Amino acid sequence: MTCTAKPIGHFSARRALLAVAASVVLLAVDAQAQERMTVPPQDRPVVLRGATIHTVTNGTIANGTIVLDRGKIAVIGGTDVVVPTGARVVDVSGKHIYPGLIDAYTTLGITEVGAVDVTNDINELGDFNPNVRAEVAVNAESRHIGTTRSAGVLVAFSTPEGGVISGLSSALSLEGWTWEEMSMKGAAALNVRWPDPNARPRRGFGAGPGGRGAGGPPPKSYAEQVQQIKDWFGEARAYRDAVKSGQDVRTDARYAAMIPALDGAIPVVVAADGAAQINDAITWAKAEGVRLVIRGGRDALFVADRLKAENVPVILTSTMSAPDRDYEGYDGAYATPAGLHAAGVKFAISGGSGGLYSNRLPWEAGVAVAFGLPEEEALKAVTINAAEFMGVADKVGSLEVGKEATLLITTGTPLDMTSDIVQSYIQGREINMMDIHKLFFEKYLEKIRQQTPKKITP
Repeated sequence: MTCTAKPIGHFSARRALLAVAASVVLLAVDAQAQERMTVPPQDRPVVLRGATIHTVTNGTIANGTIVLDRGKIAVIGGTDVVVPTGARVVDVSGKHIYPGLIDAYTTLGITEVGAVDVTNDINELGDFNPNVRAEVAVNAESRHIGTTRSAGVLVAFSTPEGGVISGLSSALSLEGWTWEEMSMKGAAALNVRWPDPNARPRRGFGAGPGGRGAGGPPPKSYAEQVQQIKDWFGEARAYRDAVKSGQDVRTDARYAAMIPALDGAIPVVVAADGAAQINDAITWAKAEGVRLVIRGGRDALFVADRLKAENVPVILTSTMSAPDRDYEGYDGAYATPAGLHAAGVKFAISGGSGGLYSNRLPWEAGVAVAFGLPEEEALKAVTINAAEFMGVADKVGSLEVGKEATLLITTGTPLDMTSDIVQSYIQGREINMMDIHKLFFEKYLEKIRQQTPKKITP
């Protein structure tokens, strides 16, 4: 069969030109409908003038002025603040300025669609993965980042899960093209999942003697699981000491990753909900000499006296949860923050762990206010407390000179659903406030407009 090439005729050329024109139009439309666009670093000073400034740590300034320069807070004061040469002045009269909210426990950036496995990079194989660092798996294009920022959450601790020693939480600033640009602190905390002494046997293990399944090993006892944790920390300590003394040892990334926790440079965040778990974790941490933070804390009120005495902070992960035990009151989780505050226990509030729920963080704290927690303490629980527990209080968590210019401009307290986040700044960048929720709202609002019946003139 012979094929003869034909010259491009008038109609073919016309079709090609139309196709190119159509593609240009589509690209233009797509550019206008961007979900969100990363903005460049701050290139000149910005002065925010006229708002009520809530510093969190140094009181409130009415009719205040804040100067942002090179990504940092340069000046905070009143109407007498001098405007730097070349600065852009923004009138925010009648508005409020708060530090960006911080989610101390989330999977933001490492999970996208729960039902699609390839979009989730939360769990590693094996039970002991202390060298896993969440930041290297972060998807900077995650849709959840946009919706989270729209709720006022501008810093998040992305955290791996699974196993016994899950890996390292990473502090992320929620603006940037890549995880490297977003990273604030790659190894912020070492995560340990404390075993449950009252755990029920899982399905599949009840068929044989001793609770073992057909041909499978019996599940480890609580004491054996705790001993595994002790052994790993003991081996890591021996590795650290051998390296320090100059011995010839084979490099082990897992033990090396645990050294900052052993030295007290970063906290060990232990996931524990039950009173027995929390008590045993405190006893273990004292013996190990590590900085302990309890995550979960469902029964923290039952051990509040010890938490206060041992100066162990708690990251609450279930403020908006319904009771899961018959004897609990409906408001058990809602009122726990107020109870811990009354008992003198330091705590932070998280958005519920999943990347999908980080945007609920302000309302998790708002519920606590409704059930007795003073509003200023609720605000601290999602700003400075989280920053202090996780080692980034020198950068974020409050509005202070020298800290990163990461803040919110709002119509009211960000803990109230009726308040709006007017604009946010991350490291001095005036970020794009679009997100997928807003994009869909605009899209389908346009659909309704197009379907509105036209008036018929007789």
